[in-house]
Amino acid sequence: YQVPVADLALTCHSFQGYTGSAMAMGERTPLALVDAPASGRMAIAEAITNIAAARIGPIHRIKLSGNWMCACGEEGEDAALYDTVRAVGLEFCPALGVSIPVGKDSLSMRAVWEDAEGAAHKVVAPLSLVVSAFASVEDVRRHATPDLKRGGDTRLLLVDLGRRRNRLGGSCLAQVYNQIGSEAPDVDAGDVRGLYEAVQTLLDQDLVLAYHDRSDGGLFTAVAEMAFAGRCGVELEVGVLGRDPLAALFCEEVGVVIQYRADDKEAVYKVFEEQGIADLVHGVGQPVDDLHLRIRSGDDLVYDAPLLDLHAAWAELTYRMQAHRDDPDCAREEYEALADDQDPGLNFHLAHEAAPTIGGKAQPRVAILREQGINGQVEMAAAFDAAACEAVDVTMTDLLEGRVELSSFHGLAACGGFSYGDVLGAGAGWARSILFHDRLREQFAAFFERLDTFSLGVCNGCQMLSHLKELIPGAAAWPQFVRNRSEQFEARFATVEVLESCSVLLRGMEGSRLPIAVAHGEGRVQFGDERALGRAQIENQLCLRYVDNYGDPSECYPSNPNGSPAGLTAFTSADGRATIMMPHPERVFRNVQLSWRPVEWKGEEGPWLKLFQNARDFADAS
Repeated sequence: YQVPVADLALTCHSFQGYTGSAMAMGERTPLALVDAPASGRMAIAEAITNIAAARIGPIHRIKLSGNWMCACGEEGEDAALYDTVRAVGLEFCPALGVSIPVGKDSLSMRAVWEDAEGAAHKVVAPLSLVVSAFASVEDVRRHATPDLKRGGDTRLLLVDLGRRRNRLGGSCLAQVYNQIGSEAPDVDAGDVRGLYEAVQTLLDQDLVLAYHDRSDGGLFTAVAEMAFAGRCGVELEVGVLGRDPLAALFCEEVGVVIQYRADDKEAVYKVFEEQGIADLVHGVGQPVDDLHLRIRSGDDLVYDAPLLDLHAAWAELTYRMQAHRDDPDCAREEYEALADDQDPGLNFHLAHEAAPTIGGKAQPRVAILREQGINGQVEMAAAFDAAACEAVDVTMTDLLEGRVELSSFHGLAACGGFSYGDVLGAGAGWARSILFHDRLREQFAAFFERLDTFSLGVCNGCQMLSHLKELIPGAAAWPQFVRNRSEQFEARFATVEVLESCSVLLRGMEGSRLPIAVAHGEGRVQFGDERALGRAQIENQLCLRYVDNYGDPSECYPSNPNGSPAGLTAFTSADGRATIMMPHPERVFRNVQLSWRPVEWKGEEGPWLKLFQNARDFADAS
């Protein structure tokens, strides 16, 4: 359901293999108003519990960066900073076995001004430590996400490093009542280390279905976010956590919530026993089929609310801010979609087999074309390389100075980015550098006219090629691409349907509904006249369209991220040799690049590798 609740970022180191890096953050600034050293320890603990969702190995592999902020010179702040640095750098981190090799500081965290009447005002920020945690991972596929998994008999447990103290100082609950509190949460380094090692073992043994840390908003928010992401109800039991259900639900002590299979209970609890923290583990409920969040304390039902009502309340502030900043209709469409209790969520259909590349003849040469401001050339080259093509880095300067000629290539791929900073309109400046240069104009026209060539334009390359349509045979009906309806740069995963078209790059993919990366600010299709769309449709030049979770063509935000009519987002020439598209297939040619995928998509090859294999097949046949 693409709910933004994950606390862990993972990146691959390369386009081969699965080694990569994990990154997470932690901050507990409000606690510094109660206990400054505790806020530092809690920030580090939050970063550790967040990054623990990746399979890293021993805790010493994690490296931290500390961003310190303080209003030095204000009463008590210098001492608070000293005490916190000492507690973190000389005590807590050494006890964890984790180092902080880098960091920065901002030590003038105050604002002073006079109002219209000349009265002086001052706002002083509390001491803040924002911790970033980094680690290398051997396999980025070995991780856990917060979304609850539906189906099967599963349970939820809470590992409570607060040891049922349920302290509310500095919590969101206290802030709601305009209070600070008198006792802040704190944590023991040995407990944090034991929890980290236990989670790593659980990941090793494939015993974790879902994982989320307890921090801002407490247990209630952690479980609700897991339920939102998985779109399933929860029966929560908090009686085991203390006599005060409110404190148990909203305290922000360090902890994690884990979903596991009921049949694995013995194996799961054994792992915590081995780390000496079994007494901190409490069964707190289970997912249920109906979309409600019910909370019990012993025999008493203390809370019961529809999950979608809670999701709407959780997202309301975002919606109100978005409605002011972005197009208000787009904000409203996204917010109202949360109320659809029949929404099936992300679902895809693969009409072709995602198969490995089999090399044949000599590798066809493909020019990976870039200009100043283009940044998508590396993944484009990697995608063609995975399809057994010879990807050659070609800059516009190479062509201008005659070092490279397009006549030596079978394929041309114009990459994404921001050529000339989009100052003249997205892709327009890049195109004019060709159209207004006689030799380049002739060279590109000759390439497009050769019947043994193919062209692919993605994102900024798509916009650029659309401005070159006068040089491309059979491209007269192509549209231009203008500012997104949302008035924002859209970077997200969307679902597109592959339409039946004459594109040589999309052969055999017709009827597929596939996830794809989107990253553009000017992607809304705009035809020059009403007849152009009709001509493109008659000549089978419409290639891709955005669809919603029901598989229907969409003009609604965010399933259609730019507001293009009928969801259209890719086009081809009359003979199918030139194809342009706003989404990025080169960013999802491996399954591991997908933020979510069906469980049956287990192989290395992603659904969009077929496009690049088709390019290879066309070049071989030519």
